[in-house]
Amino acid sequence: MARLDRDAILSAITDSLHAAPDPEGLADVVAAQGHINIAATGADIGPAIKRLAPLPGYRWVVINPGDLFTASPLTIGTKVGIMDPSGRVLKNADLPRPK
Repeated sequence: MARLDRDAILSAITDSLHAAPDPEGLADVVAAQGHINIAATGADIGPAIKRLAPLPGYRWVVINPGDLFTASPLTIGTKVGIMDPSGRVLKNADLPRPK
């Protein structure tokens, strides 16, 4: 699979999950699966995960599949899941613990 830029990833995940822009502006998009942020490069992954960490419910970061080994360690302890642009789950998300 070719490496996608941010706009291509956003378009692909929006189509595959029927996602819509987040009306609250807390994430890039929201879908039935939860809040979703896009990370087109390895440098985008950390900030995308940090923006999701305080949100309730399921949270996902969508990456290019080649960035999995960069993204996976950054999600440890965050309960943020990882998807590819087609919506395929690469690492499951978990609900955050109630505070």
